[in-house]
Amino acid sequence: MWPFRFAMRNKRGLPNMVVYLLSSSPKNGVELMDGVESITRGWWRPTPGSIYPLLKEMSDQGIVKKRDDGKYELTDKGKSQFEGPTRHRPHWPRTSGDMVTQMNSFVSYMEDLKGTEPEELKPHAGALKELSKRISALLESEDDRAKG
Repeated sequence: MWPFRFAMRNKRGLPNMVVYLLSSSPKNGVELMDGVESITRGWWRPTPGSIYPLLKEMSDQGIVKKRDDGKYELTDKGKSQFEGPTRHRPHWPRTSGDMVTQMNSFVSYMEDLKGTEPEELKPHAGALKELSKRISALLESEDDRAKG
């Protein structure tokens, strides 16, 4: 837990989280506070007293701009300033092997949920069964289909 607190000291981590959140779509201050809370899995929710002054400072620096609808978006300067090896980029599957690896991770996660929080999976039982049928159908050969 201490690395998170260290990163948040003096709000050093907050600008990076704001840029990360804005890199996907424009957001207002409340959406940014919700996003930070989600990123930190509920450990921290910035206050309006930290988000709005930061947005003003980032706006003054030309990193973000406030749109007419009240949402903030990254400027070209902001996008270029935060591109590079330290910027978090989600790993999207690029090959069928990558997809199988990710699916395996998700199934492992759901297995853990079943053991620790079984109620989490119950609302999704029908969808999971349907996905299972679809995956099984992918693996059937043409001969198996003709027999069935």
